[in-house]
Amino acid sequence: MDETKLKALRERYAEASGGQMYDPEFARVAAGQFSGQRRRWPFADPGTLLGAPYRPDAAKESFAGLDVALIGIPMDLGVTNRAGARNGPRAVRAIERVGPFEHVLRRAPLQSLRVADVGDIPLSSRYSLAECHADIEAFTAAVLAAGVIPLSVGGDHSISYSILRAVGAARPVGMVHIDAHADTSGPYEGSKFHHGGPFRNAVLDGVLDPARTIQIGIRGGAEYLWEFSYESGMTVIHAEEFAAMGPEAVIAKARAVVGEGPTYVSFDVDSLDPAFAPGTGTPEVGGLTTREALQVLRGLAGIDVVGADVVEVAPQYDPTTNTAQAAAQVLFTQLCLVDIAREAAKHGR
Repeated sequence: MDETKLKALRERYAEASGGQMYDPEFARVAAGQFSGQRRRWPFADPGTLLGAPYRPDAAKESFAGLDVALIGIPMDLGVTNRAGARNGPRAVRAIERVGPFEHVLRRAPLQSLRVADVGDIPLSSRYSLAECHADIEAFTAAVLAAGVIPLSVGGDHSISYSILRAVGAARPVGMVHIDAHADTSGPYEGSKFHHGGPFRNAVLDGVLDPARTIQIGIRGGAEYLWEFSYESGMTVIHAEEFAAMGPEAVIAKARAVVGEGPTYVSFDVDSLDPAFAPGTGTPEVGGLTTREALQVLRGLAGIDVVGADVVEVAPQYDPTTNTAQAAAQVLFTQLCLVDIAREAAKHGR
């Protein structure tokens, strides 16, 4: 070993504390994490989404002082297969270590944005799907009216419809949708609110622009239900096409589709292969890896993200907690995308 280098390392690091960093970027992150010699224990205190401060009364305070609201939506009345996604927000809150630093995007979003877990949307009926959707839309609209970006954890994928009703109320938005299923089917058994049809409803309501919508990872036996995706002009990339194209080409296509306009990002954990995320209601083999999914999300850096969600975590089907781990990391990456978009807006880019 180079003795001169070893001597220099000893002089700098032998007596240094765990929070003492010399690289300016690392030092800034460490300064936000360490109090003296201590860091917050990840396994202490009640769990919150991404370890953010908990502000369950934020709605009563008109979400004052926030840039981003992390929102739980524990509702799965819209599932067509096995239930359990109502437990998704609790499972993601229980994840102990996500962040603070995203090393690829070089972001520490909880230090640059004013973020809080604002609790779960108060739903007026555990039995009425329509009433739940009215509550979701009204709550999201209040968040947006305060100039705050909503990042939501479901719950089944039907929640995205009512979120989009609020997010796209002023103008239709584009969408990057990562999923095993296109979720553009029609009403089933008298209900249009189920998790297989939120994006058909959003297009028909004029809040989602299909020409600026890309669906990534689609696969499985329900292809015949997704006619509306093609008829409306959405871009669909099947899981098999993803494998042939590679992540970088998919990222380029997604960026071209959504362009520079306001964009929503919706992530269903069943986009991941069940080997990585078995804890979901409608698993489909042959899906994305967690690394591929994160690569695509990171590749969206710089688009105008106006809201996002992570849905369909049903933790009782996954004793490993891997599904909730993946969902929490996706949520953190979405928060980084919001951080980048906010910074770009401040500088007029």
